[in-house]
Amino acid sequence: VMIFVYVIQLLIRIMFTGIIEATGSIKHITESNGDVRMIFDTASLDMSDIGIGESIAVNGACLTVIEKQAHSFAADLSKETLNLTAFPDMGIGDRINLEKAMQLSDRINGHLVSGHIDGVGSIISIRPDARSTRYQIKAPGSLLRFITRKGSITVDGVSLTVNEVDSDSFSVNIIPHTIKETIFSSYNPRSAVNLEVDLIARYLQQMLSKTGNETQ
Repeated sequence: VMIFVYVIQLLIRIMFTGIIEATGSIKHITESNGDVRMIFDTASLDMSDIGIGESIAVNGACLTVIEKQAHSFAADLSKETLNLTAFPDMGIGDRINLEKAMQLSDRINGHLVSGHIDGVGSIISIRPDARSTRYQIKAPGSLLRFITRKGSITVDGVSLTVNEVDSDSFSVNIIPHTIKETIFSSYNPRSAVNLEVDLIARYLQQMLSKTGNETQ
């Protein structure tokens, strides 16, 4: 019952599915008093149904549209967002994954994604694996306990299934279609990526922690 309640709570928030709708790029960056305003070129993303104040996930980070044009939008990135994401390592022209917030009527083809980045990982290696490509990604130790083999992980906004987990990293297999439709083709060893762990795993951990504290 508690898990069902948590799922309902998640659904009524702004959510994403981890299925990338388009790739764009960073068009402009302005720094101001420690915060940053970025303008993003949205390329083929349909912006006709997006209003000021609505949310778009950029490399998995939920950002609020504060200005909008037909093929671009601006968003303010707070110090918290900058501290938890790979945006400080990015520059004008860098490619980005884009996804609009889901509606309750949408089909969930990926998994439930909040758009709240948990931390930054880094690509360790990239190697062919049959017709797919295997990416080994180093993750912060605080996140590894939420990452399990065959569980879900979001990398720069892309919903993925974890292949293997070791002491400080995990691996994912990326099929040709995903490489073509996302920015995975632009990664190289040492590329920084935004990570969001599985929401259900995080809430289960919180529930177990609270239960354990109550029984002590």
